Parts: sequence; structure tokens; C-alpha cells
Amino acid sequence: MMPFKCNAEVRGNEKITGDIWRLTLEVPALARVASPGQFVMAKGSKGSGPPLWRRPLSIHQVLDDARIQLLIKVVGPGTEFIAGRRPGETISLVGPLGRGFVLPEQSGNVCIVGGGVGTAPLFYLTSRLLGGSVKPESVKVFLGGATATDIMVLAKDFKALGAPVEIATDDGSAGYHGLVTELLNRLEPGKSWRVYSCGPHPMMKTVALYCLDRQWPCQVSLETLMACGISACLGCAVPGRGPTGLAGGGGYLHVCKEGPVFEAGEVAWEL
Repeated sequence: MMPFKCNAEVRGNEKITGDIWRLTLEVPALARVASPGQFVMAKGSKGSGPPLWRRPLSIHQVLDDARIQLLIKVVGPGTEFIAGRRPGETISLVGPLGRGFVLPEQSGNVCIVGGGVGTAPLFYLTSRLLGGSVKPESVKVFLGGATATDIMVLAKDFKALGAPVEIATDDGSAGYHGLVTELLNRLEPGKSWRVYSCGPHPMMKTVALYCLDRQWPCQVSLETLMACGISACLGCAVPGRGPTGLAGGGGYLHVCKEGPVFEAGEVAWEL
């Protein structure tokens, strides 16, 4: 389905941490067609004022085929404007955009690996997985953050879906003291896992290479700078692999259109 422009009414605004907010938006037309891993471009100002470019935000959850949720980390005036919207106000959106996650047709072992605000699209994905062919006992969710404050609320939300959750924090304030990628070593040996990941690029690189080494299917949702969301500005390009990718003698992958979700082997992680 082609993306469209719409005004979404704010129904709720929840503070997750000091700089992360979760908005609930009433937008039935978009909610009915959005897939896990897709995103929207949200206008970060009123009228024609700055900033001029929209901000890319992953679809965090879809509720009742009428509402969507967005997870926003405030990093500048655009995201500050969006995070500051209150119930009854509207936000201009363009979406749904991009290529989302491919869900398995059959049950199997699934591992979700998220880092910080990168967990945003993984929540909707996990909701759909557990509502489909995947059994809760076959799922592992590994979430990482700098501190317990960064991740505990989201971990609680994942647990409410029925998914087993393990946490890693950089400072050891909750769960495992270390990198979330180190939790991959806890996956049962001898089993094959389907892995989904989103978070900081170094984290996803580690996850991708870990899975490629074991020949496990792995999908990653890349986060890049993005101005248009429709592959016009070319600002979201990343080096690709294969016959059409840079590492294979070709060029770049455009995250907004060909992604943001890619098979791990499509990305040239070493470049």
C-alpha cells in the first residue's frame, strides 16, 4: 500500500525515562495497514516553521486497529516538539513507510535483541509473533540499556506480552552487567534460532555477524539519518553486499525504501 499523509490525534503521552516518551495516536487508516518494522515521518513543528524536515519514528505498537504508539527520544527541537504533544493535539504523519520484518510461517525458536530506544519496533514485532505461530516458550527477548532506568519499563511491557525477558545494563544496575550481545551465548546450543534485532549500529553488527557465523536467519532494522522517507534525498544510504551492493561491486542500500529491515547478509558490516 502506498504511504499517505494524515493528521493523528494524540490520545496519550507517557514519560518512559528522562528523555524518552511514548505517544498513543488515533489514526485508524494507518493502524489498519501498518506492519512490524515500518515507520512514519512525523512533522516536528507547527505550520512551516523549523525544523523543516520530518523525523523518522518506528511504529512501536498498534492497538485495536485504530491507534498506534510511537517511542520518541528527545535529541533536538524536532523530537522535543513531537514528544511534547498533549492529548487532543494533532501530529502530521506520513506513512506507513519502508519494508518491515518478515514473520515466520511456522513456529520455531525466536530471539529478539534490542538496545535502548532501538527496542521500539521490536515490541510490535513481538506482539505479532506471539499472536501468530510462535509459542511464548520458544521466544527469548534480550534487552540492553546503559542503566536500569533506560530499560526497565520496556522490559515490563515485553513481559506483559508473555515473552521471557533478560536484561543487560552497561553499569550493572539491572540484570547482566555487560553488553546485551553477550546474552546471545545463553541460547541453547544445538538449536537453530531466528533472530530479530534493532539498536545501535555496533550492537547490530555484532548480532548480525554472530548469526551469520552460525547460519541463523537474522533480520536487522537499521537506524540512519533520514530527511524524506521516500528515497529522494539519498541521505539514508548504507553500503550493501551482494551483486547490487557496494561490497559486491554495486552500490548502496537505501534504508527508507529498501529497509529499514534487512537480512543480516544484505549489509556490508565491515564498510
